[in-house]
Amino acid sequence: MNRYLKLLCLPPLLAALAACTTPAQSPEETLPGQPAPVEASDNAPLVVPDLNALRDTPARKLAGRFQRANWAEMPGWSNDDLSNFWPLFVRNCRGLMRQTSGNLAAPARATPRAWQPVCAAAAKLEGTPMDAAAVRQFLQMHLQPWQLNGADNRQAANTVTGYYEPLVRGSRRQGGVYQWPLYGVPEDLLTIDLGSVYPELAGKRVRGKLVGKRVVPYDTRASIEASGKRPPVIAWVDDPVDNFFLQVQGSGRVLLTDGPDAGTTMRVAYADHNGQPYVSIGRWLIDKGELRANEASMQNIRAWAQRNPARVREMLNANPAVVFFREEVVTDPELGPKGAYGIPLVAKRSIAVDASFVPLGTPVYLSTTWPSSDRPLQGLVFAQDTGAAIKGAARADLYWGFGDEAGAQAGRMKQRGQMWVLWPKQAGEPTAR
Repeated sequence: MNRYLKLLCLPPLLAALAACTTPAQSPEETLPGQPAPVEASDNAPLVVPDLNALRDTPARKLAGRFQRANWAEMPGWSNDDLSNFWPLFVRNCRGLMRQTSGNLAAPARATPRAWQPVCAAAAKLEGTPMDAAAVRQFLQMHLQPWQLNGADNRQAANTVTGYYEPLVRGSRRQGGVYQWPLYGVPEDLLTIDLGSVYPELAGKRVRGKLVGKRVVPYDTRASIEASGKRPPVIAWVDDPVDNFFLQVQGSGRVLLTDGPDAGTTMRVAYADHNGQPYVSIGRWLIDKGELRANEASMQNIRAWAQRNPARVREMLNANPAVVFFREEVVTDPELGPKGAYGIPLVAKRSIAVDASFVPLGTPVYLSTTWPSSDRPLQGLVFAQDTGAAIKGAARADLYWGFGDEAGAQAGRMKQRGQMWVLWPKQAGEPTAR
């Protein structure tokens, strides 16, 4: 999804709504000269290249430690309802079979050659009814669970947060209540891959712009607003707080309410950011004495903005970071935006991970609890997204889906969790490219 991911540094509700977040990495890149991968229809056949046709790239070291485990060791495994899981597994195989680029600035991906036999076996089952029992049998026949451990070689436990896709009201034209822009990528934005020049900085990127012969940091939110040359605007939103928190999530849907497109919904997906550090507007309001720490909810921030319309820009400009978007068509309302892996996210089946521990595309068994409770929340998910605030072994951000209910669950999510990585039996320990 390439969004801001939550780094929870305040109480849970404040953290979820006014979180100390940092931008995610860019999506997996294609090989030079190749077109970007096209997302195939769920009804299209799964095409798996021959093993010798999958060009390998140098291995990337994973920070995680893995311990071979049994299926019975994963709590709740036999209770996970896999009746609708098979199409998700096939779609993930399409991603696994993409050629790796070898670009060290992109997040680490599960090794395609390791997965080729498993995905080939899945392709042979095309047309075969796959109920929950058949899916479970296939997974247990072809995959091996590996417990994810920390540096102390004990099972890692870490924070599991949540994110979602919000809906806002907007227009393609500025006017009336539609005064709050969602920007596209500026023409003068530079993204510099430091690892291409200094190998020891692999994975590090900086954003900036060219002024004369010097590359300088890109403009802050306030500088962009004051500039006579703004980035292109994709849509104008009717509420500044909705606009802001859509940027926090990094992707969302816009219900267009006027003009020739009135009544239609478009998706705005993360495209890039200005490289400036994120500052929580909730923390800014607390520091200014405008709200108490236990009051910094989205509702109270919105109410403050309505009471103080002359200070709304001051509040927003306290955060110098800006997310830039691209427009996408919503082809299937049940699917979320594409994550950093380039695969559409699915509610409660997709997570963001630290790809240096769990490479993208990897099936993961996640054991955690429901938001603000001790009720078990356990099941198979796919590592399909990343974020700079999602760091460490077993750290995860669970995608809850679209709309207000998903937002309510995501906003309360700050639980502890553990992971088991599922990997092809014949391939040994998990590896990355």
